[in-house]
Amino acid sequence: MPELPEVEVTRQGISPHLLDQEVTGLTVRNASLRWPVPEVAQQIVGQTIRGIRRRAKYLLLDTDAGTTIVHLGMSGSLRILPKSTPVEKHDHIDLELASGKVLRFNDPRRFGAWLWCELPEAAHPLLAKLGPEPLQSGFNVDYLAKALEGKKKAIKLCLMDNHVVVGVGNIYANEALFAAGIHPQTEAGRIDMERLTVLVAEVKQILTQAIKQGGTTLKDFTNAEGKPGYFAQKLHVYGRGGETCTQCGNLLSEIKLSQRATVFCGLCQPR
Repeated sequence: MPELPEVEVTRQGISPHLLDQEVTGLTVRNASLRWPVPEVAQQIVGQTIRGIRRRAKYLLLDTDAGTTIVHLGMSGSLRILPKSTPVEKHDHIDLELASGKVLRFNDPRRFGAWLWCELPEAAHPLLAKLGPEPLQSGFNVDYLAKALEGKKKAIKLCLMDNHVVVGVGNIYANEALFAAGIHPQTEAGRIDMERLTVLVAEVKQILTQAIKQGGTTLKDFTNAEGKPGYFAQKLHVYGRGGETCTQCGNLLSEIKLSQRATVFCGLCQPR
């Protein structure tokens, strides 16, 4: 599924086409997404898009009347297209713009979302209890140490907990723990400040690099054939169970943590 870097690159790609544009229509072909698309979503029509933000893996389209909240789910994508572009099978929503273009939401598995919020979005049930953004200053070693204090839960599961920090999905949790030399099953509350400092730095570095690579390989979102996906980056552990470690040559181990594939090096990441 799209992770934080993919969502951030999507935001960067669609923003120039949406900012300060008047919305002239909203066509909902299939309202049966993860949650039904509400009728009030039509309130965006006639509004001007003032900002395009990301919170965790949610995209927020701000207007004076309220905010549209978009989630790509497991298979969703957003494209900027001419309004005349033929509709395909899984093109569920078009946000029509005064420019003559549309923001088209495609989602084969229909696990994404398209919602409307008139309250400050921080009060919305989906956003109210989210942890800090990993690339902002609020995610730091002092915060993380306090958040993990006394926790016996595996550190990898804590990294993937949006109440602790948002957007560090399975791929990047695997990679950050490898880079920091921390075994994914280590009890979170037992990790010392020195190793937490390294872990915070690696989370930030790995996510930043993924976003930069996406910005290079996905230059815009106006090509109807292209879709955002995982970036062509060097993955040291994710998806490489049974292969050799890039650092020491040891065979990488693969286990399941909460049904998610977890790959690590037993030598470079001792328990």
